[in-house]
Amino acid sequence: MFNDTRYAVRRLRKSPGFALTAVLTLALGIGANAIVFSVLNALVLHPLNAPQAQSLFMLQRVWNDGKPSPSQSYPDYLDLRDRNRSFVSLATYDIIGAVGVNTGGGTPSAAWPYAVSGNYFDTLEIHPYLGRFFSTADEHGDASVPYIVLTYAYWKSHFDGDPHVVGRTVQVNEHNFTILGVGPPEFRGTELFFAPAFFVPIVDMPLINTGWNPLHARGTHFTWIVGHLQPGVTAERAAADLNTIAASLAATYPKDDSGLNFDLAQPGLVGDYFRRPARAFMTGLMLLAGLILLAACANLGSLFAARTADRSREIAVRMALGSRRGLVVRQLLTEAVLVSLAGGALGLFGGVAILRWLSAWNPIPMIPINIPVNPDMNTYALALALALVSGFLFGVVPVRQVLRADPWQIIRSGSLTWGMRRFTVRDVLLVGQIAICAVLVTSSLVAVRGLVRSLNSNFGFEPRGATLGVAELGMAGITGDEQQTVEKEMLTAAADIPGVTAVGYADRLPLTAGGNDSCVFYDRDTDFRETNCRADAQQFNVSPDYFKAAETAMLAGRTFTMDDAKGAPLVAVVNREFARKIFGSVDNAIGRSYKIWSGTRVEVVGVVENGKYESLTEDQQPAMFYSFLQQPSGGVWLVVRSQRDEEEVAAAVRRALRGLEPGLPERVETWDQELSWALFPSRVATVALGVLGLLGALLAVTGIFGMASYVVSKRMRELGIRVALGARRQEVLRAALGRVFRLLAGGSVAGIVLGMLASKLLSYIVYQATPKDPLVLGGVVATMLLLGLAAASVPARRALSVDPMILLREE
Repeated sequence: MFNDTRYAVRRLRKSPGFALTAVLTLALGIGANAIVFSVLNALVLHPLNAPQAQSLFMLQRVWNDGKPSPSQSYPDYLDLRDRNRSFVSLATYDIIGAVGVNTGGGTPSAAWPYAVSGNYFDTLEIHPYLGRFFSTADEHGDASVPYIVLTYAYWKSHFDGDPHVVGRTVQVNEHNFTILGVGPPEFRGTELFFAPAFFVPIVDMPLINTGWNPLHARGTHFTWIVGHLQPGVTAERAAADLNTIAASLAATYPKDDSGLNFDLAQPGLVGDYFRRPARAFMTGLMLLAGLILLAACANLGSLFAARTADRSREIAVRMALGSRRGLVVRQLLTEAVLVSLAGGALGLFGGVAILRWLSAWNPIPMIPINIPVNPDMNTYALALALALVSGFLFGVVPVRQVLRADPWQIIRSGSLTWGMRRFTVRDVLLVGQIAICAVLVTSSLVAVRGLVRSLNSNFGFEPRGATLGVAELGMAGITGDEQQTVEKEMLTAAADIPGVTAVGYADRLPLTAGGNDSCVFYDRDTDFRETNCRADAQQFNVSPDYFKAAETAMLAGRTFTMDDAKGAPLVAVVNREFARKIFGSVDNAIGRSYKIWSGTRVEVVGVVENGKYESLTEDQQPAMFYSFLQQPSGGVWLVVRSQRDEEEVAAAVRRALRGLEPGLPERVETWDQELSWALFPSRVATVALGVLGLLGALLAVTGIFGMASYVVSKRMRELGIRVALGARRQEVLRAALGRVFRLLAGGSVAGIVLGMLASKLLSYIVYQATPKDPLVLGGVVATMLLLGLAAASVPARRALSVDPMILLREE
């Protein structure tokens, strides 16, 4: 074996161009697979970085339509925690929005914490790096635990790793909290994609979210529940136990828990809410990466077959001198495995560098979202296995040539060929490679086309020309009547900016992180249990000019006025879908009433056009808008519409906000920038599939170029004779490259069909993505044609430049 390896190295050193091409080709395929597998492993396959993670499960509510939801109410959590017999313990947590943290003077900085139950760390069996954690024993009712626990990363970045930080007092939204401890370096909460700054007791929610206390509202679902199963208890048995409790809760609290049902899911991606689409997309991406590797193997198989044919005289002499065919085959396989190991090492090296960059990438700067996808032993093992299997796959392609070769005939004719068959193994490899390329190009163009459509589609509002001012009033301790006073002053100050045409306020905006939905009922309903819900509608609290500032079309009725204030009858503006679902039509909605879960009657005074509220790919949802004076809330989003330069408007809005309340935490950006959250899945899908499409195109070019060059080189004498006999340029090109372009056409057609079938998955991730788009089909055809022309251009010039006199003299 050592001699085979040494001889293989010597042979490859004599062909550095061939060796480098083969290594780089395989590095692309194995590197792509290593990257995609590491992300799949981190997101889907690998459990949370917590002790005994295999027994850790998240509870999900299952609605009547069968869709799971991870959100639970805190009172239900307490009942489930105390009454279940299947879990060692149950803990609850919630990712709350940005809060203001003041470590001692100056303007508060924004941070995103977890709100967790007192038993959170004990349930997960996590131990502190410094100090201690709070526990259930510290809880004595609402706002009773003035402690926080820092994450290791936040301690390092904001407290310089000070070992004496325990016991220090900081302000969170103007309330004093004592730092109790620091978490271990490897623990960053129970959601893979989110890196919290610190952990705060969930019983302190009334302090953190001033004016909102969901701890006693059984109908308010805002928190998530996880726990370890008891030894020997299965997930099915645990779900049955929880549903027994759910039936009891439904009987006791029919208004809030009617129809309550539970199942279990793996934690880390908000249960099945993100896990299902992530698993589907990453599985599809892994299949496409596998196609990249298959294309690379087909390319190398063709190259090795051609190289073996060129070495025919050497192989024939070796066999004529008594070398067994098995030894020759073993030598060829050794060369293939050496190339594959070198390509695998190079691909893994590049993949690791990209994965480390991905692990540090924060795609949405204002939110601490990133995914640690550093490679582990599984990634290294996969790369090694792929390298060995790939080496065997393309290494066996020329074996049949060797096993069927007649050494005496080769010595006489000077070549080892497959004969003049109409369809050879090399043809099959090229067709397969081109088909794979067409699949990847189709998927890439589908994603690009879907992203372009999403950027130019109707969201129900117009982000272009709008500047957003986000003011965190809660961080500055502004609440109650003072908050509404400041909100009115902000609207007035922004409206006074020169060039501003409209200013609106909203407690949250469509297509931003977070949500707020509520059940609505017919006006005649008297039973307000969840099972009797007529529609689950998105809820927004807005100012009178919000629709003008957002350029949301008013279809009927009126918008709000400043008279729609506290004490006046509750009114709402609803969207077209709400009007259709509750009242039958837009015209029937104006002046009619509906009820909310509390039994309060709400009169509809206006109807606006539909929009997108939670995601670009959602089905049309009903939505209702309330006056910000009747439904006060903590969030403040100013929408400032202007025709002026965006940077000038942003600077003016920033000055206006700071002039009203010095030290007020604020953020000013364009609405297009804020949409990065909603467009993130589409952009990731587009970039990922675009890169795979580019890799497939590169492999197709090298494959077509290799085949065309080999065919031309082997037929130079024939082409010279044709030219000497008066053949025209078109006839020479047809003879030299006609076969290659027929294979290109066949492979492209097969690939386009397969690509259309494979791209159906994209419609769940990329907004308005469809492989049946004429522009996509036309783009694939044009791309494949251009690739073929580019790859065959050099061999074509060589064929056209043939000089029959020189060839005949050489003969």
